Amino acid sequence: MATNEAASETDEFWIFGYGQDHRGTPEAPGRVVTLIERSFWASLVDAHASAPEKVWGTAYRIQADKVAEVKEYLDIREINGYTIHYAPFHRADGRAPPTIRTLVYIGTPDNDQFTGPQDPQALAEHVYASEGPSGLNRDYLLELEKALDELSPESGDAHVTDLSDRVREIERRRREGELVVEGFEHPVSHEFRKVSSVDEQEETEKA
Repeated sequence: MATNEAASETDEFWIFGYGQDHRGTPEAPGRVVTLIERSFWASLVDAHASAPEKVWGTAYRIQADKVAEVKEYLDIREINGYTIHYAPFHRADGRAPPTIRTLVYIGTPDNDQFTGPQDPQALAEHVYASEGPSGLNRDYLLELEKALDELSPESGDAHVTDLSDRVREIERRRREGELVVEGFEHPVSHEFRKVSSVDEQEETEKA
């Protein structure tokens, strides 16, 4: 993807979304998905040998009267450790227009919040135990799996499904008394509050 000229602050625009907000706390950051350049991905040692050519997600239309507010929020939430790109979004349902120009945030190698590859079982255990003001990190993962599966017959993700299966197995073992999950008995408040600092926003999440 190449960075293109940004849209006018007074025009409506579309943004590409591929996740939700369920993370963790500063003491125990949760895990979320992020987009990175394929060339950067190819340099990593990953438990999964390949990545699909397509990235599935949803394009959100931002009306003109909300553009300034949304872009201010996104600059706080996403700009540290990310680059702004404009890329074509191809509709899976065939509706017109078939292609939409969307804003996309791409993670950079120097993003302090990027954890890189992790053992899948250790990652699943971390996701299962993490919780923050936005909710349970495992709910984020399971809802992401569901959303991807529902977008298209082609849109399922093997890595997300593998992690989800591991999380479901952890839950089964915990419920049957086979496993004690440290930190599970101490949930945090799910009250939302407006964040005005990049550092404050990012301290609860790791990509």
